[in-house]
Amino acid sequence: MGDNTIVVASVGESTIALGVGDNTNQDDRSPLLPDRYPQQDFFVCDIFDAVPKADMASMEHPIFSVSTKPDMEERNYARAGVAISIRPSARGLATVHDRDVLIYCISQIMAALNQGKQVSHVVRFKAYDLLVATNRGTDGRGYEQLAAAFERLQGTQIQTDIKSGGVEEWDVFSLIDRAKIIRKSRDGRMLEVEVRLSDWVFNAIRANEVLTLNRRYFRLRKPLERRMYEIARKHCGWPGKPVRFGLATLQAKCGSASTLREFRRLVKTIADQDGHHHHFPDYAIRLDEGEDQVTFTPRTAKSALPAPSLFPLISESALERARSVAPGYDVHALKADYLAFWDEKGRIPLKNPDAAFLGWCKKRSERNPLR
Repeated sequence: MGDNTIVVASVGESTIALGVGDNTNQDDRSPLLPDRYPQQDFFVCDIFDAVPKADMASMEHPIFSVSTKPDMEERNYARAGVAISIRPSARGLATVHDRDVLIYCISQIMAALNQGKQVSHVVRFKAYDLLVATNRGTDGRGYEQLAAAFERLQGTQIQTDIKSGGVEEWDVFSLIDRAKIIRKSRDGRMLEVEVRLSDWVFNAIRANEVLTLNRRYFRLRKPLERRMYEIARKHCGWPGKPVRFGLATLQAKCGSASTLREFRRLVKTIADQDGHHHHFPDYAIRLDEGEDQVTFTPRTAKSALPAPSLFPLISESALERARSVAPGYDVHALKADYLAFWDEKGRIPLKNPDAAFLGWCKKRSERNPLR
């Protein structure tokens, strides 16, 4: 690991289908996924309180697949002087949900830069932290889906002349150069992961070509909803004015392979649900079927952007003390087990999280000492 590797400290351990929800008619159920980790319950990132951020180039152009099934089709996109070819790996194209990995890494690097720290292409973090921060489940399936996301991100090949960091050049690259599992738990789950971002992504970070996302983005069920939010966020801005797209233009920007008729139906379902639930983050959606126009209208001013919702809980000093309280144990595995225990017991508020954690470690060690 290089000297400037960003190392993100740990959180703890629960599945949501990363898939997409159905296209049912509006009803009393929220279209959003449940918030698995409400703001007051977050244990995350002893080092960084990172706001979600994404690079602007892939918010503008259809880099990620919005398909709910493995997408094995090569995509070619050309608009406004930009040409992109996206080729799948044996696992298929990288998806909008796979993008969560990049959002998490970009957010951590930007937080480090804002603190005046040195950064590099490499980010090391606990897999559990990423799953919690992006509202994913932390059972075995959640880790399996994360491993598959790493494979698609590394395997998807992109050819483009998009500028990144002010540099325009024809390039062929993957979104991440590699993902390496540093440590695994006893049951085989990944604990610590190291991701090396591509030059294209890292150049965008260094040039500050990123935008803040609403945390509710991670609760959107449908890939198409997420992609539409990215487009709205990129084009409306803060403070913003309504932005209007022709339906065919929006379809091309989303990278949807549906027929225009089917795409219209999908967008109408999302717009109708938003009209009923106001669930779409930051923007209201309206579809004018007569003119095949979609309008995104900002709901609030920039000052209303959501504040960071990740708070440190168990400190690094408590982890160090756990080594003497529970000799022989992996303290990071203990922390993950403890947070899973806390979650199962109903997330009772803790006045002194460090003391509660250390008391739990002591009891475990006394019941099952390691020699």
